[in-house]
Amino acid sequence: MNHSSASVLRKQENQSAGATFILLGFSEYPDLQVPLLMVFLAIYMVTVVRNLGMILIIRINPKLYTPMYFFLSHLSFVDFCYSSVVTPKLLENLVVEDRIISFTGCIMQFFMACIFVVSETFMLAVMAYDRFVAVYNPLLCMVAMSPKLCYFLVAVSYSWSIVCSLTVTYFLLTLSFCGTNFINNFFCELAAIVAVSCSDPYISQKIILVSATFIEISSLVITLTSYAFIVLTVMKVPSAGRHPKAFSTCASHLTAITIFHGTILFLYCVLNSKASWLMVKVVSVFYTVVIPMLNPLIYSLRNKDVKEAVRKLINTKFFCFKI
Repeated sequence: MNHSSASVLRKQENQSAGATFILLGFSEYPDLQVPLLMVFLAIYMVTVVRNLGMILIIRINPKLYTPMYFFLSHLSFVDFCYSSVVTPKLLENLVVEDRIISFTGCIMQFFMACIFVVSETFMLAVMAYDRFVAVYNPLLCMVAMSPKLCYFLVAVSYSWSIVCSLTVTYFLLTLSFCGTNFINNFFCELAAIVAVSCSDPYISQKIILVSATFIEISSLVITLTSYAFIVLTVMKVPSAGRHPKAFSTCASHLTAITIFHGTILFLYCVLNSKASWLMVKVVSVFYTVVIPMLNPLIYSLRNKDVKEAVRKLINTKFFCFKI
């Protein structure tokens, strides 16, 4: 890099560092601020209780010490984290009139949200592989999915999500931002940040698009390949009565995958640049606020072991309370 290029880069960095962002959120609907506050606060409280409760139940119940529940506990942790990165700021902006967030704060919020969203993407892929192993060889599932392998897969998911998030954030930082910028969303979402850049975002947009596409496609390939092998394995089983039982073990996971990836693909592939920002906000609310609340519900409703563990925990607490 020559001297003039370095000077330009330093100038852009200094310019961006002094920039501030204002999260518009749902400010164009003043009459809905209080109802939205109550709804989002209720959703967030349910999200925290359900996800932390799921982690607690899995940790204290020896019957749930299996690879599936190990991955589920980490999925609940990821859901809790990325909801907590986004929702508190959303709630704050529904109360206060000053919706300013610093450049550093905005970039950090995007970076942290990106880490946990990408983590969820690959955690769901890892869980799909676990379901394949469970269906392919149920008797040796605990051997094939050893604790060492489970920890390795989770570590890879987290590590890869950090690498991907650093890459996307780096190219986002190559853009320059001037003065006060109005982010037309309730959090520092990628498209909303790029839209207010005062430099040409073309190259950064393309690189970010390629990175995001690679993340989504690679996780979907793992997931869809696992389920393709699951279907082939089940079809080879002579007894037709075992088909529903085999597929039932995957039902919760399939539901979670469909909702999560369907929302992401709709937001970044179906909605185009001409789509209304209101639609973008509504879809963003669904995958950052609603889905973290839904995942524990999906797994607990369809899972007898979790429901039994919850029932025992409640009965124990009630019994101790009565004594």
